[in-house]
Amino acid sequence: MADGREDEDTLVGDREVTSSEGNRDSVTDGWDVTEQTPTSEILGSLIESGVHEIRRETNGLLLSGLSAGLDIGFGPLLMAVILTLSQGGYGDLGTELLLASAYSVGFVFVILGRSELFTEHTTIAAMPVFAGRASTTGLARLWGLVYLGNIVGGALFTLLVVILMPNLGVASPEAFESIALKLVDHDLEWLFVAGIFAGWLMGLLAWLVTAAQDTLSRVLFVWIVTAAIGLLHLPHSIAGNVEVLFGVFLSPMVSVIDYAAFLVLATIGNAIGGVVFVGLLKYSHVVRGGA
Repeated sequence: MADGREDEDTLVGDREVTSSEGNRDSVTDGWDVTEQTPTSEILGSLIESGVHEIRRETNGLLLSGLSAGLDIGFGPLLMAVILTLSQGGYGDLGTELLLASAYSVGFVFVILGRSELFTEHTTIAAMPVFAGRASTTGLARLWGLVYLGNIVGGALFTLLVVILMPNLGVASPEAFESIALKLVDHDLEWLFVAGIFAGWLMGLLAWLVTAAQDTLSRVLFVWIVTAAIGLLHLPHSIAGNVEVLFGVFLSPMVSVIDYAAFLVLATIGNAIGGVVFVGLLKYSHVVRGGA
């Protein structure tokens, strides 16, 4: 994922420094202030990143997607461990916050590790298409390869945990069942609409991480956004792939049909949220005079 560019213009004490692009910063009470990255630079970085990814070789995209699918599984696994060890459960504020933070761990591994995640590319890879620098065919190829890698990686992670779990003794089947039911125990309309919100938040995350000027800021953005997805129990197609598959393997209450319905509706919703509510809107407002 493309990094946000660091701006070198810093104000110290009571001085005001003008950047080469004519932007000014103000300083009060002796605090150092660093200029925010202009939206045009954020958009430019996203477009360049999208072009680079669309042009990558097939094997590279598949392996990176596979890595992301594996790594993101640590979030649901930690959630199951917390549910097993905690005296509370869903509905208890302390437990909910712990679960949301655990959920975000897999995203930190993936995003800071620069693996390819489908829900990021619903926004990133769409930008060069909007800019006329890539074709929809190239976009579809990227999405397909990354998505396939993510799903296969998540399935492999789930199988490894299911095989090793009895020996690990850190999470109960009931915990995995509770996590899966939080996603599939809804009607189909909810899955689709909530999937749009999850994709919307992931698109915003792609934008914020690109705008961030240091690693600590990126970690904070990843934690805030993905913990919000976890706290709201929104269906994220890639993390949810692992969560619901755990239920399929370990609970009679979660069927393969539940899994298929979840995956299809969450994926479509995520794509719409990332492309329309972030990609298209952000691109449109920046090219029409964004700061």
